[in-house]
Amino acid sequence: MMEIVIASGMFTPTLVVILIVLIAYSMFHVLREYERGVIFFLGRFQEVKGPGLIIVIPVIQQMVRVDLRTVVMDVPSQDVISRDNVSVRVNAVIYFRVVDAQKAIINVEDYFQATSQLAQTTLRSVLGQHELDEMLANREMLNDDIQSILDARTDGWGIKVSNVEIKHVDLNESMIRAIAQQAEAERARRAKVIHASGEMEASDKLVEAAAKLGTEPNSILLRYLQTLTEIAGEKNSTILFPMPTDLLDGLFKHTKQKDNTDINS
Repeated sequence: MMEIVIASGMFTPTLVVILIVLIAYSMFHVLREYERGVIFFLGRFQEVKGPGLIIVIPVIQQMVRVDLRTVVMDVPSQDVISRDNVSVRVNAVIYFRVVDAQKAIINVEDYFQATSQLAQTTLRSVLGQHELDEMLANREMLNDDIQSILDARTDGWGIKVSNVEIKHVDLNESMIRAIAQQAEAERARRAKVIHASGEMEASDKLVEAAAKLGTEPNSILLRYLQTLTEIAGEKNSTILFPMPTDLLDGLFKHTKQKDNTDINS
């Protein structure tokens, strides 16, 4: 009986030391600069502590760590039907961080999961109100719309959504071909409009040139000689000389006057 008492007395200091170490380990906590500790006293919220050395009384106090750094969350691909009834798959990435540790722990069970689910539903809701062309051309506007909605809805959770980026808008093969045909038709339309505009400007210039040449008869002859020079420079085997009727009339008139002069003499 005496031996058992002595043996138990030998282990008592060791147990006390172990118990003190465990209490100290659970009492002292070091929080980094980007961490905060939400302290509960017997289940009630007490305060938010950190960073630095934090003392938590075991059993009657509990602490929940909260990371304040920006989180990059990848939103899974969502099936979206646009306003013009086109089915697409869209995925995005959102950037958010905790700005109020108390709200993030008390007001929502899991703020990370809640933010993820809200981002998925908001992505489908916002993109479903726009047409496919707007999804492809106005991503900046859509990013801002989604970010503002998420930021407003997560404010009660102590979350700040700083940015949203739509990464991919995936289309099926038939829709890709349709978009390619539409783009080709648009390019052809622009080419025809540009060609017609050029023809209109050219016709206006020709009318102005004809009006100016009509005021000076000699300018028509100079233009005729210039045209002959251009034709001769092309090394053609056969050259046709167009003769303006006004020039012929002048030539015939001069010949007739000469014949009348000879007869009178």
